[in-house]
Amino acid sequence: MNKLFINNLKVARLASGLTQKQVAEKLSVVESCYANWEQGRAEPSVSAIQNLCVVLDITANELLGIEDNGNQIKIIQHS
Repeated sequence: MNKLFINNLKVARLASGLTQKQVAEKLSVVESCYANWEQGRAEPSVSAIQNLCVVLDITANELLGIEDNGNQIKIIQHS
């Protein structure tokens, strides 16, 4: 999984004031499943990403590291 996504996921969770367990409960997944996403050991499904955006109050573009400047879309690279 993209390191930028992993970082954005953790930052968004911390900014929301939620624990991994609380996010997992809101998504109806076990805590270890969510922890694996945040640690890059597993990738969430598209529907899980949609739900993460709602729970963490973040856009998919922000979560995935995509900049949308009008007609140009730029994937932000993480070194």
